[in-house]
Amino acid sequence: MQSSDTTTTSFSLSAYWRLVRDNHNFRNLWLAQIVSEMGDWFYAVAIYSLLLQLTGRASSVALALMFQVLPQVFVSPTTGVVNDRISRRRVMITADLVRVVIVLAMLLVRSRSMVWLVYPLLLLETIMWAFFEPARNAVIPNVAAKEDVILANTLSSTTWSLNLMMGATLGGIAAALLGRDAVFALNALSFLVSAALITRTKFAEPHAEAAAPLRARDLVDYSSVIEGVRYVRRDRRLSATVFAKAGELMVGPSWVLFTIMGQRYFPVRWGGMDAERGMLLGMSLLLGARGLGALFGPLLSARWAGQSDRRLRMGILFGYLVVAVGYGALGFAGSVWLACACIVLAHCGGSTIWVFSTTLLQLHTEDRFRGRVFAADLAFCMITLAAGAYVCGRFLDWGVSARVVASVVGGLMLIPAALWAWAGLERRA
Repeated sequence: MQSSDTTTTSFSLSAYWRLVRDNHNFRNLWLAQIVSEMGDWFYAVAIYSLLLQLTGRASSVALALMFQVLPQVFVSPTTGVVNDRISRRRVMITADLVRVVIVLAMLLVRSRSMVWLVYPLLLLETIMWAFFEPARNAVIPNVAAKEDVILANTLSSTTWSLNLMMGATLGGIAAALLGRDAVFALNALSFLVSAALITRTKFAEPHAEAAAPLRARDLVDYSSVIEGVRYVRRDRRLSATVFAKAGELMVGPSWVLFTIMGQRYFPVRWGGMDAERGMLLGMSLLLGARGLGALFGPLLSARWAGQSDRRLRMGILFGYLVVAVGYGALGFAGSVWLACACIVLAHCGGSTIWVFSTTLLQLHTEDRFRGRVFAADLAFCMITLAAGAYVCGRFLDWGVSARVVASVVGGLMLIPAALWAWAGLERRA
């Protein structure tokens, strides 16, 4: 991509407003994202605090996270094939409607004896997400002009971050004041609204128009997956970019660390608040800080990178290094506010990696392969996320300090930074 491309896109607030105002299809996808993700973050706080309360073990939270992410790895070949053969719009609507039922089933978990039910429900919900998310990523180039793709990704990422910041913070308050049942009901409603918004979109899907009808046996026929692998392997930089999100080694441990640190080190002690509610709010503040960092990262870096391949790739390297510094410092934070500052810094880098790698994949992947490429992209990310969460939970249950684990995670981030640098940054802007 030539350097002149960097000046074709404005990153002012008016540019984002233009995209949302004038692009009906993107606007509905964006609104669907807002309502469903807000519900998800309410829901995550409720689930993790419920498990910690009923079991008292960090590994129960880590196990829940594994059930939320590992299925993505195993079903990604199927989800990639489905998203490259049928309407991605229909895939998203169906996944949302199924998740309404799954989330409402969480209302059955009332006691320690029913905790087991949380895990299969999380697994089923994740399978639906594994169909939905590659479809959403894959349709962005179909609903946005080429010069608006990075705008759309930046807005989607900052929206995710704002939803995390607000949803995690308000979710802790809602769970404390309204109870977990209300939180589960709100999340189910959010998926219903999301499905209704996506129903209002209309855009061309050439991959589905050109594809042969999908048969049941195609779901276990991995020849198209092998074709996708060959396609990615032809381009070394595309291959490296598929693994970029997998290099965010802090994502899995962060969920466990923030839950435990909110409970043990940073419970909020405001007025006469009881201990349980103080721990919920402490955890919510840490998660909210993650959202705040993820919000600012792409907003600051996208303007600098523009559509330059070289800068997008360099931004990913800088992102890894910023994460390393933030988590390394988190282990030494003496107050909840200093801990939040470290988290904000780290996740500025993390969200930059996410947005830049997504943009590179969208710009350099043919439409007919996009579903499989994004399914693989998320699958590799989920592997490291699940492994990181599990290992983190085990070390915490063995008595290792959460502060030590956080700093070690920061040090480990130097590994993907070195690998990305080795893979090579493109010399031409």
